[in-house]
Amino acid sequence: MSVSSSCGEGERRKLQQLSLSPTMESDSVAHHNNTPDFGKLQHGCEHYKRRCKIRAPCCDQIFACRHCHNDATSSLSNPKERHEIVRHDIKQVVCLICNTEQKVAQVCSNCGVRMGEYFCGICKFYDDETISFFDANAIFGTKKCYENSQKSNNFIAMSVGFVGQRDGIVVPPRWSSRVLVGGRENFFHCQKCGSCYAVGLRDNHSCVENSMKCSCPVCYEYLFDSVKGAIIMKCGHTMHTECYSEMATQHQYRCPICFKTVFDMSNQWRLLDVEIEAMAMPEEYKYEVSILCNDCNAKGKAPFHILGHKCSECDSYNTRRISTPDYE
Repeated sequence: MSVSSSCGEGERRKLQQLSLSPTMESDSVAHHNNTPDFGKLQHGCEHYKRRCKIRAPCCDQIFACRHCHNDATSSLSNPKERHEIVRHDIKQVVCLICNTEQKVAQVCSNCGVRMGEYFCGICKFYDDETISFFDANAIFGTKKCYENSQKSNNFIAMSVGFVGQRDGIVVPPRWSSRVLVGGRENFFHCQKCGSCYAVGLRDNHSCVENSMKCSCPVCYEYLFDSVKGAIIMKCGHTMHTECYSEMATQHQYRCPICFKTVFDMSNQWRLLDVEIEAMAMPEEYKYEVSILCNDCNAKGKAPFHILGHKCSECDSYNTRRISTPDYE
């Protein structure tokens, strides 16, 4: 049974008021050989600029986007009637130019406008805004995130967000300072990761099954539905850009999920080499311990030292002890 049929009459009326009915346009606007770009950036909501609305399959109401739907339904007084839309279940959209309801597609079947400059039929995602890669705030969420990334050179993918408002798209940070105009030719849908990525990341990122369909390991907000910017670290796991930046300020250099190094730590490892060489351990502590490297997963032995244990395979100090001391 659909939510709308199970709602009380009062709740149904409230939901209909919160939903957005199709906007009637005059025939002169709707049917005069509209170009694909007609009305671009002139329609949408606080979340997206787009030229269509969606019909929610769960409650059969029309909303500007799934976030507008979730905001409306979460405010229902009856907790049993509160729900969220499953974006992949969306089947119908309404063109905002000619008011035609139709199956999900990028181009309106009636008036011929592109309902979204960027469109993904898998994610059911429409967006008219372009992404400026020169704008550090648009790319990395904050200027600090951008500066940290330039120092560490370890971001292999960038955020979903344009000032935190674009979810479902991941773009690389090293593109030139040009404006990327959305379109299928500029993005591809990674089936394994379950998200739309910029073509610069094709065969150039670590695939993790449904990497965006998980919670941020720092704040636990579900990333795929979040309107905040997100990044993919070189290990393939994802988190919010602001959480990543905060983690860096706390000197946490490892992925919270797999514990692999996500920053360039080569300078720190060289400093540890110097400090360990200058600080000899007393005789009673001169023994080897068995270690596991978090970066290359190699097992081995290393001289015990209070400052750290170096992996003999990749020279990383991101290691852990896996046995008791091996005394002679």
